[in-house]
Amino acid sequence: MRAENQSFPVKSRDIHNHHMDSTIWDAFRFRPDDVIIATYGKSGTTWTQQIIGQLIFGGADHVPVHEISPWLDLRVPPKDVKLAALEAQANRRFVKTHLPVDALVFSPEAKYIYLGRDGRDVMWSMYNHHSKATDLWYQVLNDTPGRVGPAIERVDCGVVEYFQAWLEKDGYPFWPFWENIASWWAVRDLPNVLLLHYDEMKRDMPGGIRRIASFLDIPIDEAAFPKIVEHCSFDYMKANAEDAAPLGGILWEGGGRTFIHKGTNGRWRDELPEALSRIYEERALAELGPDCARWLQGGHENHA
Repeated sequence: MRAENQSFPVKSRDIHNHHMDSTIWDAFRFRPDDVIIATYGKSGTTWTQQIIGQLIFGGADHVPVHEISPWLDLRVPPKDVKLAALEAQANRRFVKTHLPVDALVFSPEAKYIYLGRDGRDVMWSMYNHHSKATDLWYQVLNDTPGRVGPAIERVDCGVVEYFQAWLEKDGYPFWPFWENIASWWAVRDLPNVLLLHYDEMKRDMPGGIRRIASFLDIPIDEAAFPKIVEHCSFDYMKANAEDAAPLGGILWEGGGRTFIHKGTNGRWRDELPEALSRIYEERALAELGPDCARWLQGGHENHA
């Protein structure tokens, strides 16, 4: 059974870097039915936004999730612009975050969905995301006023070296990995938190959509359900990437279809040296403990 009397997290710190400004959560005015989608990044965030957009709008064509479902703690555009746009929304709101639990404001009334994914899959996807970034991507992140800390640098290495630096420096050049996973794992039994795994969603997307709908108390129109499933497929999202990718994809070479890249797992298996993969697994066990490390590798968490 889920613990109904468990205390809720309290924001205890702020995180600033080339991407993030967590202080926006202090000014965000929650509504009781808000939905917060949380991940480390490159773990199915956009896919989950698409699913929720399709559930809220009943399988409609071309739901512009990149416009109506912003990354709240991304430090661009300015906080007042982003918050005003969200205040103006009349639909049920859903936003995303890449923060650990203790760096955001946690509302007992909102619903939180957290997606996990094996860090090796995360970084193979992140390498594509970073290495295909355009000059505009660097300009937006590094030159917009308000950045705290060093600029994010261009990729000048192969994917294995990229992964090794990320592992050795815990999240470099983005943000720490292990604390993100552990913080959300720790609150998984709260009644307004749903823990999902990318692999499980891949294995049974229709079942995953139904599970999300049930958690969010969204009745499913069975007549529209096939259309919802179709619109959440990788092929549909790839073909309509401008609806999902930030700014329609102009921040990446090849546009939105680069942002919506492959949607597959295990690409690291043919490239990552076995010794480095083993170091990752040992680190996961040490940082997360056996249950969380096992879940992160492929799901199968028991929510009974």
